[in-house]
Amino acid sequence: MNCVRVGTLVKRYSNSRSRSHFLAFPERRRPISSPSSSPTEEILKPTSFNFKNYVAQKANTINRALDAAVPLKDPMEIHKAMRYSLLAGGKRICPLVCIAACELVGGTEPMAMPAACAVEMIHTMSLIHDDLPCMDNDDLRRGQPTSHKVFGEAVAVLAGDALLALAFEHIASSTVGVPSARIVRGIGQLARFIGADGVVGGQVADLTSKGQSEVSLEYLEFIHLRKTAAMLEGTAVLGAVLGGGSDEEVEKLRTFARYTGLLFQVVDDILDVTKSSEELGKTAGKDLVADKVTYPKLMGIDKSREFAEKLKEDAQEQLSGFDLDKAAPLVALADFIAHRSN
Repeated sequence: MNCVRVGTLVKRYSNSRSRSHFLAFPERRRPISSPSSSPTEEILKPTSFNFKNYVAQKANTINRALDAAVPLKDPMEIHKAMRYSLLAGGKRICPLVCIAACELVGGTEPMAMPAACAVEMIHTMSLIHDDLPCMDNDDLRRGQPTSHKVFGEAVAVLAGDALLALAFEHIASSTVGVPSARIVRGIGQLARFIGADGVVGGQVADLTSKGQSEVSLEYLEFIHLRKTAAMLEGTAVLGAVLGGGSDEEVEKLRTFARYTGLLFQVVDDILDVTKSSEELGKTAGKDLVADKVTYPKLMGIDKSREFAEKLKEDAQEQLSGFDLDKAAPLVALADFIAHRSN
């Protein structure tokens, strides 16, 4: 996947006095930042940015755009199923990242909105398919019955397929104010991240790991860099490309999203063993987590929490050098993911 390849990122804790890096890309032989500098501290200087208000405002705009993008029409059953899962709420992290990445490199919200809707369609597709009996077999998603429980397995599968197809159609036909070369490049990048080398490959690796008596940290990371992080990585790259970001800016945002995506999974694993199913709004709480290979299971809760904090710091370091006000949403997003409670 271009400069940032999937590889072994988890490293042993360092006993040195310097800050331990749990992650280091194999092709980067020097640290992301020198010990004498502290870009994270610079990024985290107090600002007047209100992340809660930002999310509420963006989510409202995104939800309206999603509603318009998937109107209720014939054939009714498939469109009802598509809308049921797509408009069921959620944090809208992927579309937020797409818009924020575009704006960070000089683009605008209207330039990124069709792509933001598209990545939410793809994300929703992945959730519909993840919940199927042949996959994770979940009855609840965001506190509501999963798609296959409402519409049946066949329609749920087809609703996911339809959302995936519509996502690429929507970017291609609805994006305005962006040169066609950028649109084509963005679509190509996104497709790579959700295919066999990305989300699909991660899902397959996750399925084949179930029931194995021994799964290494490296293999667990291999799964989640694809299954979880690749979606966010493709989203950030898409937004940055549409916004006209330089190659260096695109790579920084790619790396930010990779750290943040893995952070999301580590925190998710921690929540699965510290929260009840009812608190999480899904069936994969304490009652089912025993069958899953998780970071707490391999590292322990305390080490997993330390790992999450380190991932957050490394993600935020990638935003040094950008305009601090424009970077504020992504800085705050990393904080939110690191400290979320559900």
